[in-house]
Amino acid sequence: MTGEHHHDRDDESQDHADEHDQHQDDDHHAHDASAVAVAVLTVSSSRTLDEDPAGDVVAAACEGEGHDVVGRQLVDDDRDAIVEAVAAAIDEDDADVVVTAGGTGLTPDDVTVEALRPLFDRQVPGFGELFRWLSYEEVGPMAMASRATAGVVDEHLVFCLPGSENAARTGAERLVAPAVGHLLGLVRR
Repeated sequence: MTGEHHHDRDDESQDHADEHDQHQDDDHHAHDASAVAVAVLTVSSSRTLDEDPAGDVVAAACEGEGHDVVGRQLVDDDRDAIVEAVAAAIDEDDADVVVTAGGTGLTPDDVTVEALRPLFDRQVPGFGELFRWLSYEEVGPMAMASRATAGVVDEHLVFCLPGSENAARTGAERLVAPAVGHLLGLVRR
């Protein structure tokens, strides 16, 4: 009988621990945004929206997680055009999040990071770190050439992904789409 009583107490303790863990998890995600309005901005001087595989995979990944793609745009590798397009996505498309694809490499034409970083109220360094770590698993040391980054702009999130289809897929499917609701909830808490 003593053994059964001790076993019942262990079950009750485990049930209480499970309830506590669930309660903490619920509190942790209480402010998550369920459906996020996302604008996709492709930065390229050589593509069109009809032939935009990177933008297509970003949009598909976001829609696959239940987010709304509220705008798609393509701009040249021009700092002012990039800034204007992000501002328009936030102001006119009412995007909560802007995901850019392109302009994060090391060539002189890659100006997305330089255009947008000054707008960041806060940076999200973990995004770039995780992106490069995931990319390293796929492409090895060439992952260091990516300057993928993210930041907060007036309570909106901006993610800057590379323009290659595979890199955009990695960033959008594995990082942006699954986490953006939680991250936006934190930003707007």
